[in-house]
Amino acid sequence: MRGKDVTLERVSITYPNGFTAVQPTDLQIGAGEFFSILGPSGCGKTTILRAVSGFVSPSTGRILIGGEDQAGRAPNARPTALIFQNLALFPLMSVRDNVAFGLEARGMGKRERHGRAEELLALVALQDQADKTPPELSGGQRQRVAIARALAVEPAVLLLDEPLSALDLKLRSHMRAELRAIQKKTGVTFIYITHDQGEALTMSDRIAVMNAGRVEQVGTADEVYSTPATAFAASFVGESNILKGRIAQLQESEAQIQTALGTFRARNPQRLAEGAAAYLFVRPEAMRLGGPGNTISGQLVRRDLEGPFVNLFFAAAGHELVVHQTNTGPLPSQPGEAAVLGFAPADALILPEGPLAATGQELAAE
Repeated sequence: MRGKDVTLERVSITYPNGFTAVQPTDLQIGAGEFFSILGPSGCGKTTILRAVSGFVSPSTGRILIGGEDQAGRAPNARPTALIFQNLALFPLMSVRDNVAFGLEARGMGKRERHGRAEELLALVALQDQADKTPPELSGGQRQRVAIARALAVEPAVLLLDEPLSALDLKLRSHMRAELRAIQKKTGVTFIYITHDQGEALTMSDRIAVMNAGRVEQVGTADEVYSTPATAFAASFVGESNILKGRIAQLQESEAQIQTALGTFRARNPQRLAEGAAAYLFVRPEAMRLGGPGNTISGQLVRRDLEGPFVNLFFAAAGHELVVHQTNTGPLPSQPGEAAVLGFAPADALILPEGPLAATGQELAAE
């Protein structure tokens, strides 16, 4: 198997009722890449997936796979396979026959298609489950059967629409590693749709962050997490302490931003001008108890223990600030206990004011 590149050129999708699910979008997905589209429900990510697979036609623009325009091609004529959220396995068929189903539809003989099914079941470590039916398997095993069935038709691009959402947390974590390993073994291009940032950050070569039909940012997991391009991307991917303010003074690549909790120095990658409305973002793991650097006085509200780590929630002039650190040494533990919180300018980011993810709206309230 070998993956192909996927290109979206100014693709937009408007439904007959006038609702535009996807604004004009350009995307370039490399051959053999594990590419995730991450965003909240209703942002347009599944609509893009359905357009690539041929179940939805673009209102404008072109979709190319391996450099070939897919306009007018039915789903079964495209070099793609789609794994739905509900998997759509046949409950009365054996696992082997489920995997071989697409090959039978293409006219392949029984012996050949069963041999191919056995190869794919070995790829997903289910060779000893071939005679069982899907209801006899665990959730994770059924996921792997769906992947093997999709790979049986040798797609260049495998499209996955939130395939892990129905699994429990422990199994989801396990299947992330399984999916990544399968993708690396096969070299097939994976386009993975999810609202779960952990999934996207863990598995992806690159991530597109979407909101309200628009792609806000495309980058590696490190780029999207450490250098978000917009207020939405910064508030949706990972946790952040968010303060609203205005640029007070410029200092080369940094700036001072005046907020309700004081004036702080932080990175200013977009070179916002003095007086510009902006947000200050500081990751909880970048916050420290005590100085030096930018400091804020607060009182402990609660302490959430996560074994080796602890989250400390502080109130500061009507704002809630979170400190995430290792569970070592003396730490504030009693509600109302006073502490000084600090963060280095290099660990804080200033971005233009703009839409925030739902959880970020509350944190940024003035």
